[in-house]
Amino acid sequence: MYGRKASRLVKELTNVEKGQLTLFNSDLFDQVIAECSQHYVELQSLIRKMQEKGLDVQTSKNEDHYGALIHHLALVRNKRCLMAYLYNRAETLRNLIWKVGLVLPQEVQEKLSHSEEEYFKRHSASLKSYMSRLDLDLVVDMVPPKDPYIQVRVVDNIGEGIVLSDDKTANFAPYSMHFLKRTDAEPFISRGLMEELTG
Repeated sequence: MYGRKASRLVKELTNVEKGQLTLFNSDLFDQVIAECSQHYVELQSLIRKMQEKGLDVQTSKNEDHYGALIHHLALVRNKRCLMAYLYNRAETLRNLIWKVGLVLPQEVQEKLSHSEEEYFKRHSASLKSYMSRLDLDLVVDMVPPKDPYIQVRVVDNIGEGIVLSDDKTANFAPYSMHFLKRTDAEPFISRGLMEELTG
C-alpha cells in the first residue's frame, strides 16, 4: 500500500522518548526515496499518455487523470513524511547542544547519518562563532549558579595538559578531585567525564 513505509518512519519518532534519538533508519529511508522515484516515473508516464491522446491534463477526468492524481498524492505524502523525519531529528540535535555542549557523546554520534553529523558540526561551528563574537558561553547552565566554582571528581581518563579558561593547565587523572570554575568543568560533566560533588 502506498505510503506505508513513509508512515513507519514517522511512527518511529513517536515511539522514542522526547529528546532522544534512535539509529537513523537509512534502509527504510532509502526505500521511501525509491518509492518516490517510482511514483514520479508513473506520474510522468500517465501525463505523457494523456498528452499523446491530445487530452488536457488539467481538465480531462479519465482513468489516467485519477491514476496520476493518486501517484501525485502518494509522492507528496511520502515527501512530507521524509521531511518530518529529518526535521524532528534535526530539532533533537539542535536541542542536544544546550544539554551536552558542542561535542556529542559517542553513543549519540553512532546513531546519526553522515548528513546529520555534518549538520551538527556546521550548527555547532556557527554557534561557537557567534559565542566568540559575543565573548559569552551560551551552553553553560541556564540557571545562574550560586557559586562560580564547583568541586568535581574525574570519572574517566581525560588526560594531561588540559588548558583551562584562565590559561592554566591541569592534569585530570581518573578519580582525582578538583575545585574548578563551573564553566571549565561543565563540558566534561555533560560528556560524563566528570561528576559534580555536592554536599
